[in-house]
Amino acid sequence: MEKFNFEKAVKELLAGKKIGGKDGVLAPLVKELVEAALEAEIESHIADEVLQGKRNRRNGYNRKTVKSSSGEFELATPRDREGSFEPQIIKKHQTTISDEIEEKILSMYALGMSYRDISKHIEEIYQISISTATINTITDKIISKVKEWQARPLERVYPFIFLDAIHYKIKDNGKYVNKAVYTILGINIQGKKEILGLYLSESEGANFWLQVLSDLNNRGVKDILIVSVDGLKGFPEAINSIYPNTEVQLCVIHQIRNSLKYVASKNQKEFMKDLKKVYQAVSKEQAETELDRLEEKWGDKYPIVIKSWRNKWDNLTHYFKYPKPIRKVIYTTNIIESVHRQFRKLTKTKGAFPNENSLLKLLYMGIQNAEKKWTMPIRNWNLTLSQLAIFFEGRLDDALNL
Repeated sequence: MEKFNFEKAVKELLAGKKIGGKDGVLAPLVKELVEAALEAEIESHIADEVLQGKRNRRNGYNRKTVKSSSGEFELATPRDREGSFEPQIIKKHQTTISDEIEEKILSMYALGMSYRDISKHIEEIYQISISTATINTITDKIISKVKEWQARPLERVYPFIFLDAIHYKIKDNGKYVNKAVYTILGINIQGKKEILGLYLSESEGANFWLQVLSDLNNRGVKDILIVSVDGLKGFPEAINSIYPNTEVQLCVIHQIRNSLKYVASKNQKEFMKDLKKVYQAVSKEQAETELDRLEEKWGDKYPIVIKSWRNKWDNLTHYFKYPKPIRKVIYTTNIIESVHRQFRKLTKTKGAFPNENSLLKLLYMGIQNAEKKWTMPIRNWNLTLSQLAIFFEGRLDDALNL
């Protein structure tokens, strides 16, 4: 089955091609999703036949041209040996797909509806009943797409990479455990956002990050200029072994939030006023002076907060040496928050997940939804890129064809 090329579709959209209608860019996606649904239907049919003691099995495909409002395409319909298989999503002699069916198929795969809602939606529109087991089989087709996406080749150089985590309860060995999903977002040489991967783990550490960074390296990433992270345990040690020239900037916003956890509510407003002078200073030297003043005023009351800033100072303050366009990009990992909002939207009705794949299916959908909006470079990208080329002399030459 030919895979839908999202990158090609985006380029065609940018070139002015229609998203729907005759020969629209969605036609290949509709074909892929319809064929996935048909595969699920025949697998369910053969399984039922076997349970009834019949010796039926698959017997190749019939091909026909199907017309839809998203364009015309050739559809491969599976068949069985006994000829008893009657496909429901696209009938045997049906050669057109209505807008409603397209909407159903696309929403089923891209909007993360619950199985109950999907079944109800299909029955209301098509007057056919599809079990949740069949729907689960259909949605499980996404897993192969997720694995292909996770293993896809990446660009050689990324000027910026950001890491942040979101947590879920997932069943593991009969009990539910908290697992972190680490989202890795890159800004590529064109200045556009791109999710490089999702990685699940119960705990972080140098070994885990070594595996993650080795995966990025094996998929083609040979250099990262700056990576912005939220104080991940073992990350600096791991990245030095794979990308020794990469600069690690700790997220200042996360550091501020963590600091306020240890400050009494009655003092938070005044403390923040003083702390702001530190991280909004015009230079690292001025920031160090303001940190000294912060310690003089608040050190006795909140020594753990001051100690945290002192211990992490080097990795918290890399951004001071750069001009404003670069500073604004790297001092926080909030750029990932739009992705995590999509994740929360899709998973808000799910208290926990029966396995990792059930979670990954939804998160993959969330990424597809988020990336639809990422058609333009981040603000002031040309200026930012030219400044990076100066600060990281020679490391962008190949990517920029200099």
